[in-house]
Amino acid sequence: MYSAEGLLEFSRRTHQSFGKLMAHCRTLTSEEFNRKHVEFGIYSVKYQLHHAIGAQKYWIGVLEGRMDVDDDPDDQFSMDDMEAYRAEVVGLMAKYLGAASVKELTTARPMITWQQIEKTLIPAHVVMRTLTHMFQHQGQVIAMCRKMGKPVKPGLDYPILP
Repeated sequence: MYSAEGLLEFSRRTHQSFGKLMAHCRTLTSEEFNRKHVEFGIYSVKYQLHHAIGAQKYWIGVLEGRMDVDDDPDDQFSMDDMEAYRAEVVGLMAKYLGAASVKELTTARPMITWQQIEKTLIPAHVVMRTLTHMFQHQGQVIAMCRKMGKPVKPGLDYPILP
């Protein structure tokens, strides 16, 4: 069973880890932050971070009946801007979960997604998807950093200790 409190805790821990990654990314030069890595579909650290945060914003919008498409990643020109964007999305998630009952979170319902496609989804699964998605892109950023000779210190897995 999913509860808003449990999902909020998972979100907090996910963003704790993601925040550490973003702190590491502050050590990158502007060239490294924007460097194109052709072997990745989302080809720069900047675009990876933006995509992970923007996808969470998009899905919160779907849960609330809105279509929040990605903001332009080129508007997020600094790590300070990216961190503000992440804080905005953390707030949106907290607001959604703060008002969601167990029934709301666990009952499948139709939702309108990209290109006006209707899908029947369980809100708790949508929330979980946004959080696991962040770890997917976190791993890609870690690989990019390693490739540039700027490896990330261990400790960015999902935090199991308080």
